[in-house]
Amino acid sequence: MKMYSTLSHTKTQVGVFTIALALFSINCVFAQKGSLSSAVERSALLNLRSSLGIRSRYWPRRADPCSRWTGVECRTGRVIGITVSGLRRTTVGRRNPQFAVDSLANFTFLATFNASGFSLPGSIPDWFGQRLGSLQVLDLRSASVIGAIPESLSNLTKLKSLHLSGNDITGIVPSALGNLVGLEVLDVSRNSFTGSIPSAFASLGNLTMLDLSSNFLSGPIPPGLGTLSRLKFLNLSDNSLTDSIPVQLGKLSQLLGLDFSKNSLSGTLPVELRGLRRVTKMEIEHNDLEGSLPEGLISSLAELEVLVLSRNRLGGALPSALWSLPSLRFVDLSSNNFTGPLPSISTNGSFSRAVFNLSDNLLYGNLTYPLVKFGSIDLSGNFFQGKVLTDNQSNATLTTNCLQLVPKQRSLQECRQFYEERSLAFDDSGVPGPAQPPFLERDSKSTNRLIYILVGIFGGLGFILILVVVLAMLLKKGNKATSQRGSANVGPVPDGDGLSLPKDPMYATGLGDPFTYGQIRQIAGDFGEESLIKHGHSGDIFHGSLVSGTPVVIKRVDLHSFTKESYMIEMDLFSKLSHTRLIPLLGHCLEHESEKLLVYKYMPNGDLASSLHRVANSADGKLQSLDWITRLKIAIGAAEVLAYLHHECSPPLVHRDVQASSILLDDKFEVRLGSLSEVRAQEGDANQNVITRLLRKQQSSEQSPSAPTSSVTCAYDVYCFGKVLLELVTGKLGISKSDDASTREWLDHTVRYISIFEMELVSKIVDPSLIVDEDLLEEVWAMAIVARSCLNPKPSKRPPMKYILKALENPLKVVREESSSSARLRTTSSRRSWSTAFFGSWRHSSSENATVPGHTNRESISGLKQAGRAGSHGSGGNEFSSRKRLSNEIFPEPIEIQDVERPEEQ
Repeated sequence: MKMYSTLSHTKTQVGVFTIALALFSINCVFAQKGSLSSAVERSALLNLRSSLGIRSRYWPRRADPCSRWTGVECRTGRVIGITVSGLRRTTVGRRNPQFAVDSLANFTFLATFNASGFSLPGSIPDWFGQRLGSLQVLDLRSASVIGAIPESLSNLTKLKSLHLSGNDITGIVPSALGNLVGLEVLDVSRNSFTGSIPSAFASLGNLTMLDLSSNFLSGPIPPGLGTLSRLKFLNLSDNSLTDSIPVQLGKLSQLLGLDFSKNSLSGTLPVELRGLRRVTKMEIEHNDLEGSLPEGLISSLAELEVLVLSRNRLGGALPSALWSLPSLRFVDLSSNNFTGPLPSISTNGSFSRAVFNLSDNLLYGNLTYPLVKFGSIDLSGNFFQGKVLTDNQSNATLTTNCLQLVPKQRSLQECRQFYEERSLAFDDSGVPGPAQPPFLERDSKSTNRLIYILVGIFGGLGFILILVVVLAMLLKKGNKATSQRGSANVGPVPDGDGLSLPKDPMYATGLGDPFTYGQIRQIAGDFGEESLIKHGHSGDIFHGSLVSGTPVVIKRVDLHSFTKESYMIEMDLFSKLSHTRLIPLLGHCLEHESEKLLVYKYMPNGDLASSLHRVANSADGKLQSLDWITRLKIAIGAAEVLAYLHHECSPPLVHRDVQASSILLDDKFEVRLGSLSEVRAQEGDANQNVITRLLRKQQSSEQSPSAPTSSVTCAYDVYCFGKVLLELVTGKLGISKSDDASTREWLDHTVRYISIFEMELVSKIVDPSLIVDEDLLEEVWAMAIVARSCLNPKPSKRPPMKYILKALENPLKVVREESSSSARLRTTSSRRSWSTAFFGSWRHSSSENATVPGHTNRESISGLKQAGRAGSHGSGGNEFSSRKRLSNEIFPEPIEIQDVERPEEQ
């Protein structure tokens, strides 16, 4: 008992000591932060709260600012930092935002003022340089600042970082800023500065980053910038700079990134730049540089990862040292005058993940080594000759050369002339490409007869060979392949595991840049509630901003709540696919055990769900809907990327989450497909990647009992896309994300008003906010017909996505008979089956697409003007006078759909 009492007493002492230690720690923290001791500064904060219209939830009046106000930092009871970036305004503050920060003059110890992304329309006051003498960081990025930079800022001798990018600041860059000798970061990019770069900047000896890009600066680059020995990043791109590149810049031994792109720089590339021994990224594209690429320069840049010199007038032979740099991952020397053969690749060179673009030069000779050593290489637009093995082309673009057995080559005459002018031997044992040069027509009758005979012989042999292959495949796979692959089967799956690489070259690594966990926490505002966008089904989504000011979106995958496959599949996808309509992945962080982070490019217009109807004016809350041209553009963009996944990837990939919230929109309403964590290889494909095979059992358990078909088939994506099209037509949101009984009831009711027999019926379901004339109503009608075909309850009767894309690109062909005398609507042309259309009329019409007058392609759709539709349909009634195809040859409907009774008028 005594021992128990002693032990209890000891525990009590330990508990008291622990509590005392905790209270001591808390007191230390509060002593460090302190409560605000200055009545003047408290009054100034309240005035700033009122003038900027900051919500009381961030700056509560009765709470102590130093301990409870978001973005206010104190030391010894005085305010040393104010950050309004990320804070929200009251309704009154949003209606009348101003650069109303006069109260800042009362903070004599203020070291940081950060208003990045916080709208402050107005000019920087002149008193900033007179009253804020303690300021070390001034961050006004993307704050709607206008006017000129006051020269008084040169009095801020303690200033270390000046961020003014992304505004509309005008005038010249004051040379007085050269007095800020303690400045480490100067970023005034993306403004409207004119004049020249001040030579006084040579005095900024502590500068580590100088960014003057995207302005209207002219004149030469000051040679004095070469004295900035601590400079790591120099960006002067997208200006109007002239003259040659100063040789003094070769002294910047600490430089990591250099960007002079999109200027008018001339002269040669100085060999003195070999002094940039630590540079990893050099971009000087779109200038007037000439001369050769110095061997000594390239051999010295041992840490170079990115080299972009495209669109200049550089010439001569490619330096052999280019193939020996160990860190290269992206090289673009396209659109120059480089000549000669490709140098031999060094045995030390490792380019299995590198991207090389050498297109549109004067390179020639035989391709003597395997191109599979590269991750991707573009040699198009040159004069290479000879035969190229098939396995050398898997990752290479070789069009417009003089190669044999490769399509889309130069004419034989052009190739011979090129080699003869240089007194070089040309291997003309075979015609370089399918096009016949003009000089072969001298004996056209005999030549044509011979060609016809050869075509007949080889065509017959080819047809027999195809039949044999098809029969062999059918015998091998039987009915299983037919039922599992569905209507989007695009051919056999190649050997090997995983997804096949696309042929289009990538201009950056698919996984973006690696970030540390601390960097992303800072970018995402420590993952606070103010940064949270939504709780996604594969992770939480936050908004943030990079150090450069670029807005981004971060997905935080908590492995305690989500399985690791939710991010592994996306990483696998981005590492192997490249398409302009996939949401760009800018970076990632996988170092934390329980959290994985992915950084995406920010989409200014959000997703289709939030953009279809948005608040036009926050004052009256009125909604503004997307116009029809934009809706059609979005539909085409979404169809493009789905057609890529279904028909250009091997095995075909199924998105499995096609809905309005997955269709992201950039600032020009171009589609970027997101929600990629659900992508899987289509069921029935033998070469699924490892992750897909591991998840097969899990996928099968996830199927909804009410789903129209298996969610791992392309037909399932088509069904979901049909619901998206109906959202665009009707303006009713939420259809594509739901599959409950009420949604299916709505779909059954709505599709009754979609019939190829009568256009006027569709007007009963069209979004009332759409203003459409008769021509536009025909396009709406056509999209509705496409949507209904996608929603066919039988997966085998749904159209493949590549034909859906064709139909959306040519909406009037869906509902019109192309005739020189009439554009009357067809009433009996939709009785053919899908199989007839696919293997008969559709294939015929697709092959003739390029020669049809007035053919409207993707580019013309995207380029339609918002005002009016003049000229949008080619030549009107005579648009297709040379082709009289029925509407079902362009987009025929299944018999099952047209057999539904037409609804009565209501």
